[in-house]
Amino acid sequence: MTMMTPTFLIPIEQMYNQKIHLRNSDIVLAYTFLRLVFGINIFVHGLVRIGNIPGFVQSQVGLYKDIAIPAFLIAGPAYLIPIVEFVVGLLLILGLQTRKALIANFLLMMTLMFGVCLLQKWNIASSQLIYNIVLFILLAGCSFNLISVDNWLSRRKR
Repeated sequence: MTMMTPTFLIPIEQMYNQKIHLRNSDIVLAYTFLRLVFGINIFVHGLVRIGNIPGFVQSQVGLYKDIAIPAFLIAGPAYLIPIVEFVVGLLLILGLQTRKALIANFLLMMTLMFGVCLLQKWNIASSQLIYNIVLFILLAGCSFNLISVDNWLSRRKR
């Protein structure tokens, strides 16, 4: 006895003519959750490194030892990475200065992407591209940042 899998036939015209309705409140909520999850991720990146910045800097300098770049060019930005991650992550969690925090994070990601590409760590570069897609979505969708300190402050000014 052969088992037949049920099939659902939908006329192709009906399949492509359906309208998708997105509720504004759902977009705001989805935006908020994405901002929070991303903010937590970035915040914890900084949090776990901020207590040992010299150790983090040394690990970064060690990664680039075989590349003809002076150590001070690696160490300088490396001192700032945990601090920027900590502050940007906290701002994103709070939804405070969200647009500026996202732009700062994009600038950090450009620096990190440059370094990872120098090391030819393409798997890490790929995951950083995902971070940048999330940054793009958050920055492009800033008008949905309604559950935030930014929105609360702007409403208080009116």
